[in-house]
Amino acid sequence: MKRIAFIVPPAVEILDLAGPVQVFTEARYNGFEAELEFYCLEETSVSSSGLPFGKVSHFSEATLAHGDYLFVPGMNYEYVSSIAFKTQHTFFKWLKQCSDNGTFICSVCNGAFALGYAGLLKNTECTTHWRRIEALQQTFPEAQVLTDILFKKSNNVYTSAGISAGIDLSLAILEELKDALFTHKVARGLVVYHRRSHNHTQQSVYLDYRNHINPNIHLVQDHLIEHLAEENSIAYLAKMVAMSPRNLSRVFKEKTGTTILEYVTLLRLELARTMLNNPNYTIEYIAARCGFKTARQLQRILKNNSRRT
Repeated sequence: MKRIAFIVPPAVEILDLAGPVQVFTEARYNGFEAELEFYCLEETSVSSSGLPFGKVSHFSEATLAHGDYLFVPGMNYEYVSSIAFKTQHTFFKWLKQCSDNGTFICSVCNGAFALGYAGLLKNTECTTHWRRIEALQQTFPEAQVLTDILFKKSNNVYTSAGISAGIDLSLAILEELKDALFTHKVARGLVVYHRRSHNHTQQSVYLDYRNHINPNIHLVQDHLIEHLAEENSIAYLAKMVAMSPRNLSRVFKEKTGTTILEYVTLLRLELARTMLNNPNYTIEYIAARCGFKTARQLQRILKNNSRRT
């Protein structure tokens, strides 16, 4: 059972906290085994927008271990730059101890400042909200602060840019823990059709070509992912969403930027590459499972695709 803990600091930015929480809540809904825990710095906490929180356990009560995850969300910058925050020495020491024990430490937005005061950014590539990049570098000159990226993993430290970037980071972590297809399901549940990587490009075909809100095209894409070994003619897909074959082909290309055939081939290649990692699978079995006519066809397409990349 994976434990994922969240700090609820004073003046917390709600989406910095709620975004990652919702990712892992949706993951649990889809069968991911994880415990979500919440800890505070002070007895009472009020968000930056004035929303108060009820009773939350103090971080000193946490018993995080190797392989667990701890998220530190962003806060109102006035609080981050205040003496009250900078003198949270017990908390910063605890963060360092968690890191030394093998807990993954993750920050959203200017939560990175807490990691810096804990000594976790020394000689470490990291990032934060674009408004605070310069301040983070000046405050922690030994940190390697990166600009124009959404998130960065350096050893067991994850840092991300502000607000919605916490969702991108959480989805990336979930993909590390599970796989791309599971993360796709979670992202779909969150209505996150365009998942961004650390360099703002898509790295997963399951989440690629999703930067649209057309429900019929999403339905076709989901069906193709789940029925790759089947014929899936355009006529059948069109009937499934009550469109003509010609109109479906046109709308699919317009919304995704690729054709249905090209999309299916990419899906089949992705599944084939995953299955090839299993030594118990023969190339013939993989080809059949992925919808290729023969093993030779799969080998030829894999070879041609590797030349392009």
